[in-house]
Amino acid sequence: MTRAALLVLADGRFPAGGHAHSGGAEEAVKAGRITGAASLEAFCRGRLHTAGLVAAALAAAAAAGADPVELDAAADARTPSPALRLAARKLGRQLMRAARSTWPSTELDALAREFPKGAHQPVVLGLTARAAGLGPEDAAHCAAYESVGGPATAVVRLLSLDPFEATAALARLAPELDLVVDRAVTAGTAVPPALPAASAPLLEIGAERHAAWPVRLFAS
Repeated sequence: MTRAALLVLADGRFPAGGHAHSGGAEEAVKAGRITGAASLEAFCRGRLHTAGLVAAALAAAAAAGADPVELDAAADARTPSPALRLAARKLGRQLMRAARSTWPSTELDALAREFPKGAHQPVVLGLTARAAGLGPEDAAHCAAYESVGGPATAVVRLLSLDPFEATAALARLAPELDLVVDRAVTAGTAVPPALPAASAPLLEIGAERHAAWPVRLFAS
């Protein structure tokens, strides 16, 4: 395992396409559910314990060697919103392109052939971590952090929020993020994986509303 590879994978400049997605924050801002640092923190906390937990467990399972095709089906079953499924696969396709260039892997090649339009992003993330010599905990940390880091970055743009305040909100969530990762790794590395199905209906509804907007800053 190499910590340098973890830094590369977790770096926001890694060309995985996440900058184009707000994780539901754009719709939440328009609906008035995010108005500043405090409501951003509450939004991110909700995402972390629902969508973030599921994504982290899927990534951990993929990094541990579980069948990625079965994991993709499990991800589909845990994503009721067609808009979110489409976004997850677009992100997975973009991450796959970057991952195969950075850490060539026969497992990544096989998944790319199986899902030419993209597998779910957390599954690709876990397999990418595996290709990079990282473990389930590393993959889970990347997925969990992405679930809150993306919305926080988006809200800085959407509300002109002070980036120091957004970063402080993320820092306050750090202890909870570690707890979510622990739960995700325990679930994802069980044999067979005991994947969580934490629900966030408002995120699903918001994604469908957002997908229908004629003009939007973010893809999701």
